[in-house]
Amino acid sequence: MAVGVRHCTVRFMELESSSLMKCSLSSSSLYRKQSVHFSNSFSQRYNQCCSLSMNGCQGYSRAPIGTVETRTLPAVSSPALAMECLNSAISDMIKSDSPPYNSGIIRLEVPIEEQIEALEWLHAQNHLLLPRCFFSGRRVASEMCINGASSHSKLVSVAGVGSAVFFTHVRPFSLDDWRAIRRFLSKKCPLIRAYGAIRFDATANIASEWSAFGSFYFMVPQVEFDELEGSSIIAATIAWDNAASWTYQRAIDALQATIWQLSSVLITVQKKNPHSHILASTHVPGKASWDIAVKRALQIISRNDPVLIKVVLARSTRVVTAANIDPLTWLACLKVEGENAYQFCLQPPHSPAFIGNTPEQLFHRDRLSICSEALAGTRARGGSELLDLKIEQDLLSSAKDHNEFAIVRECIRRRLGAVCSSVLIEPKKAIRKFTRVQHLYARLRGRLQAEDDEFKILSSVHPTPAVCGYPTEDARAFISETEMFDRGMYAGPVGWFGGEESEFAVGIRSALVEKGLGALIYAGTGIVEGSDSSLEWEELELKTSQFTKLMKLEAPLLARGQSRIINQNQKGLSCRFIFIR
Repeated sequence: MAVGVRHCTVRFMELESSSLMKCSLSSSSLYRKQSVHFSNSFSQRYNQCCSLSMNGCQGYSRAPIGTVETRTLPAVSSPALAMECLNSAISDMIKSDSPPYNSGIIRLEVPIEEQIEALEWLHAQNHLLLPRCFFSGRRVASEMCINGASSHSKLVSVAGVGSAVFFTHVRPFSLDDWRAIRRFLSKKCPLIRAYGAIRFDATANIASEWSAFGSFYFMVPQVEFDELEGSSIIAATIAWDNAASWTYQRAIDALQATIWQLSSVLITVQKKNPHSHILASTHVPGKASWDIAVKRALQIISRNDPVLIKVVLARSTRVVTAANIDPLTWLACLKVEGENAYQFCLQPPHSPAFIGNTPEQLFHRDRLSICSEALAGTRARGGSELLDLKIEQDLLSSAKDHNEFAIVRECIRRRLGAVCSSVLIEPKKAIRKFTRVQHLYARLRGRLQAEDDEFKILSSVHPTPAVCGYPTEDARAFISETEMFDRGMYAGPVGWFGGEESEFAVGIRSALVEKGLGALIYAGTGIVEGSDSSLEWEELELKTSQFTKLMKLEAPLLARGQSRIINQNQKGLSCRFIFIR
């Protein structure tokens, strides 16, 4: 298979770092930093995660990677033939001498002359106990030249299993961590990307359900399926670094072990509501506690000299269902109604899957061009065209919603302006409609002074007032004192880094799904002057409805203010009710 293979190779030069200050995605000194406590089980799971492949953040060296390559094999007609080609190419690499580099990353890819849904390919690998990821833009990604081809292909979605190299730590995501990821990326190999997410608040205690994610988690997939417009690509990636005790031979052995487990028989993902029966459902906070929190926020906001103008309070809803929830089935159902949203799935080894259908872009970088957006104010869609228009006009004319929206837009404009030569806002205020909701919306564009400003952008625009509040540190402190659950990656950046492009969404409208344990569904709403706690609670219900519509209560219906708790033992199921205070 060596004949006809196209090579794209680049040797990395060390990043210029003298002018960049060391900084991290953590709170400033104005915010009281919480101590982070980890259980033994957390340490075991974290170390087990780290042992599966190479953690690029451990023993990070500023020395450039020896080689970054993409090798493209001839196109074939089916995934089965593509897998045969990959197997053959990997066998040839095993028989050949090791590359003369102490470190490197090589991507082998086989084009497929058919567009196949990446999510279906990923669903076919459900039997694998490997880390996995999925990312689909709410729009087709920017045109890019695929490995020097004369025609332009558009990337629709990406699915991956296994990690050629991953990046995670319990400390906040830092400039050095960003550099560690960038070592393995190149403009000449645009489809070598690191997919992942960062915690909303890296200084907060990490709950057990989020332990495998650390403070951040990114992965370059070991085996990847790229869905393009009109075609597909299946790829395998090998990464090694002798300094990290992960040799070329270990990397290629690990890849071969993963390849042998893959299925090339695609399974159509169910895109109709599975309607799992809900056995238990519990909100944190409950309605009474929610009313108290909103009242307290409004008291601070309404002071003559308020330290808080806006704060975003969130709710976690744990649901336990009669049957296991398949996160990919949920994601497929969300994808049907998510034309204008990002869909994502991130699942480190031995952990729940973090999935979402978020409408909000954090930023998209294409070389020096950067864009972001402001999204705030929420209304339901109308049942008719006339009613929908009336609701739209009500949202556009609402002083309360305009105030909330203006805070978000102006804050993002200032943050972009700090690292961009200029910032353009167009449109300044419009409506963006989704299947179930509609929001106020503005688009912001700027131009970076240097591509290395990407980390500065990420660390400055997150968290936006749309998911935290304003001023940021005061809002974050209020959230930390008030919320009784760990947001984890909810409302944090989720997306990917690439050599010439990067794109991140805001991880809202999301859930954490674990086999046998049901799901944690997250939603938040902005509290500003004029907010009403009951109306904000209804907004939470509206935002979580994209998940709850996939389930139904087990008869008899639960009484208001109650939560049904199921205790399972060897003799069967027993039920009791508790009141949520």
